Amino acid sequence: MALYAELHRHLGGSVVPRVLWRYFQRRNEDLAAKFPVYPEFEEFYTRPRNTLDEYLELHTLVETVQTEQALPYFIYRLIRGAYIFENLAYLELRYTPYLRTPEHLSQGERIEQMAQIVEIVGKASQAEDYPIVTSQILCMHSRLPSEVNRAIVELAVSYPEYVCAIDVAGGDAHYRERLDEFVGLYDYARSHGLKTTGHLYETVDGCYPQLLPYLMRIGHGIQIPLKYPELLPQLAANQQCLEVCPTTYFKTGTLENLSQLKIVFDRCFEAGVDIAICTDNAGLHNVRLPFEYENLLTHDIIDFRQLQACQDAAFRHAFAWPHQQPPASLLTSILQKEPPEAQSIYP
Repeated sequence: MALYAELHRHLGGSVVPRVLWRYFQRRNEDLAAKFPVYPEFEEFYTRPRNTLDEYLELHTLVETVQTEQALPYFIYRLIRGAYIFENLAYLELRYTPYLRTPEHLSQGERIEQMAQIVEIVGKASQAEDYPIVTSQILCMHSRLPSEVNRAIVELAVSYPEYVCAIDVAGGDAHYRERLDEFVGLYDYARSHGLKTTGHLYETVDGCYPQLLPYLMRIGHGIQIPLKYPELLPQLAANQQCLEVCPTTYFKTGTLENLSQLKIVFDRCFEAGVDIAICTDNAGLHNVRLPFEYENLLTHDIIDFRQLQACQDAAFRHAFAWPHQQPPASLLTSILQKEPPEAQSIYP
């Protein structure tokens, strides 16, 4: 049995359309009235958008219903699907906790409530029926005030039992005027032992080399091999991994066809830069991680050897995977050792 690691999945975009629509029908009269028929909702929710900013607006639809009361409902179904349908052994969930707090509260009150959100997500992710190793990545946001982003990083530092890293999200085109702020926050995080990733070099408008030295992984990063391949040797030397999410780039209008990703993989493999294949927003895309693997294979973007290398890289770069080996190696060692009791049961 193959077991996989998912390093880049947003909590807001992880809810599959059917689960979200059913929640509207049962718990939210306004949204149920807006989307009375499921096929129409699925078409609206999963259709491609023209730009990354337009695509990210969909997150606000989910964020408004992912309240502290509703989060366990969504996370249980997320973990169940990841275990049963995707064979995940490891999952990192990323989100901005501030955006799950009540909007009517003051900024200070919402900052105080973020800790409760982290605890709810952490406890709900530990579903005994579906044993997956999980951890959280807390996202700073390009459109939130500096005080909130600072509080998010400090919260991540104070919850090592639930949080493994920080990220910056909100559309990489919007970082430009705040680079010094994000550099300072990443530097603070690294000085406190916190691991780091960041949405960077996803689009042609989001290429900021100033942030690269502070990132252990790069969220997307596809513009590096496409537009700035001269940076790849340094990424390899620093053992930085790209989190490549194939379906995303067509949902956001960033790429026109899948063949463009072949350049990304070929140049990274040639330079010795690791890639972890991820889903990003499995619900918005209505796809699961094994589909991303199969799609890359059937379109000859990668071969099986390269797929295995990417799967191994995902566990190697996982921020909170507790073992030195991926689960396939652990299972092999277990299966190759005949348990003592088996000798008496099977003469």
